Amino acid sequence: MVQYKDGNIFLKIVYYGMAGSGKTTILETLYDLTKDGKREIIPVSDLQKIDRRSGATLYFDRGIFQSTKKRKVYYRVYTVAGQKAFSSLRTKVFNKLDAETDAVIFVVDSQINFFEDNIEFLLELKNITKGRLIKEIPFIVMLNKIDLKEIIDHEDFIQILKQEKLWYEPQHELNRWNPLIYKTCALIDQEKDIFRSFYEIARRTGLYHIYGDGKAPVDKKISDTSILTI
Repeated sequence: MVQYKDGNIFLKIVYYGMAGSGKTTILETLYDLTKDGKREIIPVSDLQKIDRRSGATLYFDRGIFQSTKKRKVYYRVYTVAGQKAFSSLRTKVFNKLDAETDAVIFVVDSQINFFEDNIEFLLELKNITKGRLIKEIPFIVMLNKIDLKEIIDHEDFIQILKQEKLWYEPQHELNRWNPLIYKTCALIDQEKDIFRSFYEIARRTGLYHIYGDGKAPVDKKISDTSILTI
């Protein structure tokens, strides 16, 4: 839930997905891409990571970013621990730390042999959000690790979204808010669409709250939503 404090606006965005999908690396790369101040956001604190000796996230990672165009807007960005045993911790991070989550980036490990595991985490996310994905919580997908071979096809994942009622046909008023699907690589030397995907979820989050009062805007007068920048 959007928070207002001392004249500033705080939005909470969560990277959600299975263990090993690359969430922590994505956040680290986002930090590296924006720390020079040349993009639309800048980090305003060091990344906070609570992890195991192996490097796996134990609880969460967090970074705080500020819009360079709207200086009063801040983004609290979290990743969740992806181990299956930590589902209760994921729920806590999603619903309670700082505030309820405003937007979700679902991170898919694109290797075909993890297809079912990704679906399991998508179902968990649906359960946590209780029917609010897309309708109240903007949502995009990252098909991560596209640098590897034998990866999930873009169209196959759209079929999963349709199956789970997370995709609307063209005639539906929520069609414009279907989750964009980005084919990404989080490795800094092969980086692809890490900032672009974050920019889009941040933009959608702003539109939901400015034009939809916390819900997906359905006013047909909003014909060009690209004018809003973070």
